[in-house]
Amino acid sequence: MLKKVLSLVAILSVTGCASQSHVVVGTVRAPIAIEQVKIYLVPPKKFEQVAILDASSRGSFAFTDQQKMDTAILGLKTQAAKLGANGILLQSAGDQSAGAVTTGFGSSTVSGHNAFGTGFGVASNVFFKSATGTAIYVTEE
Repeated sequence: MLKKVLSLVAILSVTGCASQSHVVVGTVRAPIAIEQVKIYLVPPKKFEQVAILDASSRGSFAFTDQQKMDTAILGLKTQAAKLGANGILLQSAGDQSAGAVTTGFGSSTVSGHNAFGTGFGVASNVFFKSATGTAIYVTEE
């Protein structure tokens, strides 16, 4: 029981409020455990399509690129498991821009008839990871 609680806490801490969506295109089955969902880069021999999936790390508490990608993949697996799909045919995974964070400051000095001003600014892009795939039910490998 303790192991299940710790697993749930770990999943929630990684996923946070990550973004997920799906479109059902096949037969939905009874939900299965997330651990039973496999990722496929090459289609297995025999499978049925269940849904088109999309997930990202946007809004999650993940900081490193690996944590962000793990969050997006976990989002795909979570959706697939809820739909009873035992596999995901991964279609894409990568970076998406969420905008930029900027800061700056300026200073000026006036003396008599002379004025001098200076400024400095910094901008940094913010990225999150996203992944798309097809939830599949593998009948034979």
